[in-house]
Amino acid sequence: MSMITLQVNGDDRTCESNLTMIELLKYLGMNPRLVAVEYNGEILHRQLWENTIIQNSDRLEIVTIVGGG
Repeated sequence: MSMITLQVNGDDRTCESNLTMIELLKYLGMNPRLVAVEYNGEILHRQLWENTIIQNSDRLEIVTIVGGG
């Protein structure tokens, strides 16, 4: 399996190629239901995650949603 390099929250990370956004989030140990994602400078709407394939050199900012009061 080939590997790609991407930037996640400012850190270089490697992962398998051809992962969808949802698969990448799970690979990174994150719950897709509890995060928001900026993908190459744009907010990526949740309904697009299933069809977004992560590419080499992509830049992601992933923010965990925290509830409370």
